[in-house]
Amino acid sequence: MAEQGENGEYPAHWEADVVLRDGSTAHLRPIAPTDAAELQRLHTSQSEKSIYLRFFTYKSKLTSKELARFTRVDHRDRVAFVTVRGGAIIGVGRYDRLDDPAEAEVAFNIADNAQGKGVGSILLEHLAAAARENGIERFSAEVLPENRKMLTVFAEAGYEVGRRFDDGVVALEFPIDPTARSRAVMEAREHRAEARSLAGLLAPRSVAVIGASREWGSPGHTLLTNLIEGGFDGPVYGINPDALEIAGMVSYARIGDVPGDVDLAVIAVPRTELEAVVADCAAQGVRGVVVITAGFDAAGEDSAAQQRELVRVARSNGMRLVGPASLGLINTASGVRLNASVAPGMPKAGTLGLFSQSAAMGVILFTTASRRGVGVSNVVSAGNRADVSGNDAMQFWEDDESTSAVGLYLESFGNPRKFSRIARRLSRSKPVIVAKSDYMGVRLPPGHAVRTTQAPLGAVDEMLRQSGVIRVQTSEQLMDIAQIVASQPLPEGGRVAVVANSESLVDNVADAAGQHGLEPTHTNGSLQLDDGQSRALPRLNRALAEALEPADVDAGLLVLLPVRGIAVETLARAAYDAGRAAGKPVVVAFAGQLDPAFPAEGVLEEGEGPAVASAQDADVAALQPAIPYFASPGQAAAALGRIAAYVKWRERDFGEPVEVPDADVDRAESLLAGYLGRVADAELLRLDRGQVAELLGCYGISVLESAPFDTEDEAAAAAGRVGYPVALKTTDEHLRHRLDLGGVRLNIYDEESLRGNIRHMRSILEPFGVVGLELQAMAESGQGCVVRALEDPLLGPLVSYGLAGDAVNLLDDWAHVIPPLSSTDLAEFIRRPRAARKLFGYQGLPAVDVAALEDVLNRVATLKDQHPEVALLELNPVLVSARGVTVLSADVRIGNPAERTDSARRAMSKY
Repeated sequence: MAEQGENGEYPAHWEADVVLRDGSTAHLRPIAPTDAAELQRLHTSQSEKSIYLRFFTYKSKLTSKELARFTRVDHRDRVAFVTVRGGAIIGVGRYDRLDDPAEAEVAFNIADNAQGKGVGSILLEHLAAAARENGIERFSAEVLPENRKMLTVFAEAGYEVGRRFDDGVVALEFPIDPTARSRAVMEAREHRAEARSLAGLLAPRSVAVIGASREWGSPGHTLLTNLIEGGFDGPVYGINPDALEIAGMVSYARIGDVPGDVDLAVIAVPRTELEAVVADCAAQGVRGVVVITAGFDAAGEDSAAQQRELVRVARSNGMRLVGPASLGLINTASGVRLNASVAPGMPKAGTLGLFSQSAAMGVILFTTASRRGVGVSNVVSAGNRADVSGNDAMQFWEDDESTSAVGLYLESFGNPRKFSRIARRLSRSKPVIVAKSDYMGVRLPPGHAVRTTQAPLGAVDEMLRQSGVIRVQTSEQLMDIAQIVASQPLPEGGRVAVVANSESLVDNVADAAGQHGLEPTHTNGSLQLDDGQSRALPRLNRALAEALEPADVDAGLLVLLPVRGIAVETLARAAYDAGRAAGKPVVVAFAGQLDPAFPAEGVLEEGEGPAVASAQDADVAALQPAIPYFASPGQAAAALGRIAAYVKWRERDFGEPVEVPDADVDRAESLLAGYLGRVADAELLRLDRGQVAELLGCYGISVLESAPFDTEDEAAAAAGRVGYPVALKTTDEHLRHRLDLGGVRLNIYDEESLRGNIRHMRSILEPFGVVGLELQAMAESGQGCVVRALEDPLLGPLVSYGLAGDAVNLLDDWAHVIPPLSSTDLAEFIRRPRAARKLFGYQGLPAVDVAALEDVLNRVATLKDQHPEVALLELNPVLVSARGVTVLSADVRIGNPAERTDSARRAMSKY
């Protein structure tokens, strides 16, 4: 709705889809003059009390003048947002700038039937973001004392709200800059809403299959059959206009004919019918839809446009959409038993939550888990991930008591900054295993409408590492780890006892364990099991118990060659009993098994029961007898090593946010606004030396003065000003750091030497063409570093650093991090490059001032996080000495900022 305001262009970037407190969705956008009739309808449908609380008096309808004033705004001094669902306005929020240009008054009107759903809180977040964009610093409001709901909205927003009682009303005032508390409040509300949203999809009260079919093997037939045979606890409806009966049930021509409410619709109709079917579901109040229909992989705008339209219709009518090209949804909880998928049968109940994007990868994850006997709690296949994403799934699994571990196969990111934030929070309580391609973010998956990255390949992996997830490359590696964490308690560390029935084997296994980051503290290869079950099993149990008992053992790795006369299930039970008694995880490698009927790896259980009987009695601390096993000891050690590294990450001190208290953010914003006036479209503006110094100075970063010159006399005058000794450099960006090519001369102590060096340097550099020269005062010697920050289309703000020279130029030895940073993030970041050991004393060189380098890195990260207009910032070199840091050169380029995928307002990812 691109209407123009009174004095300003319609700000389309303020539009957003949002998730309300009850898990339903709505569309938020700036108000327009065409909303007058709908605004009148909202007003007249309100109760007398609601109208009184909003206007401090009762009025049966709004006048034409009031409607014009409320709907005609300039999007700067007067801003209004409406929240719309199904074409109806369910909430309005507005601000009007006061005589003090830094302050605006806010007011809200929420439909009676939408109150209590968080509409007011979301409107406040978006109004505050728009106000900050327009230079407003404070909001004020007047609220009647009996309007407790509105007072609660302000009180719980996370701002520092001042209040006073004045002339019968409560006068409120508060600054609107985001604070740690306001961000925490926003994230908590977002978490609850998105978790509830997915919970409604995974535990519906009723399901309709649209496109149900009597044709065996068709998606419509498989879906309906799987729902029925899976034991779904609620009513199931088959929708097919050409059939009277399907699977022994009455068939309905359309969803509007169903004699009851439908929570979830699973759609398997041709692409040409999808839009009409989704619109039908919206009209009938369906809570969510799962689109199995594929065919969106073809390149071209028509396919992408249809996908966007499906999501738009769903979200604007309160629905979530899974797919298109989804495998479906599965929930094994005993009170639900939902198999709304085309997967072959209901999986075994367990504690592993699985998420995949493409249906093909969903099938691979599902079959791998089934083949290995790993029980699952839920399976979410997002297909093209047009709406429901891995972020939604993680929000749900964080609170889901039936899920103890999470596995995700990702092919793209919709909102990587949000992924990082959610994954880091979830990983603190549950293992999160992520399988991804090395080229995820670089190549666009078929049918997906997402941004690609321009950052180095390692940056995405660094983001995952920073988030605490266990990063693997394949679905098989994902399941290696999953079968351990879904059946065993987590180890307290990486100290492992290795027990085997072969002396020669135990040493090899201990070496393999060490290579995977484990510390073998006890080894026993003398275990004898060939003298019959009655003697062997007690001996096995005793040997494992003795190996697990010491306090310096966190886990057991049992490696067994085939034992005649004893079934592997029996051996596994003995291993489980020993581990359970010790309260420590045990992993088994059955090496040398040749039985084709025995799977190479998986989870062995006692009897036929599932690892967890049901979602209601799932308890990660009290699993049923189950032991993870592998065919290869190295495979077992690799998986256990990844888990031990994750535990180490989880148990660390996460540190505290590191502020830059002397940063002048307002000054930086003012400078950048001025620079942007000279930027056209996608161009980048390179700031000159003075502009760079002024901008970096806002964040306390100073650059050593450089003095360019043309003549020797100008150089002598500049040297006299900055003081000897000086360094002489070329201004050519490829030669200025190359001492070996003659682009730098150091420690020039007098004018005569300076003039001689200038002549000699020009002679040496003549083969490279005409190059400019400059000089600087000599900085204290130390280690050179390079710091870069960029605004990446996929990752948002990204900061990289490495040690200058061959480390970064030839070996690509960079560390990457996504701000904001904690004290722990900074400490790890500075140590991440392989060459970083040189900073702490190396081959007789003294250690440098690491704390000063951390301070510079944090200032750069804070600047980049707060200003997306800074497209590229490079400090090269940053000279770190034993007594501080000197920035010798800086390059800053400004561009029109892309919309950040994570900001101080709740909004669903763009479709």
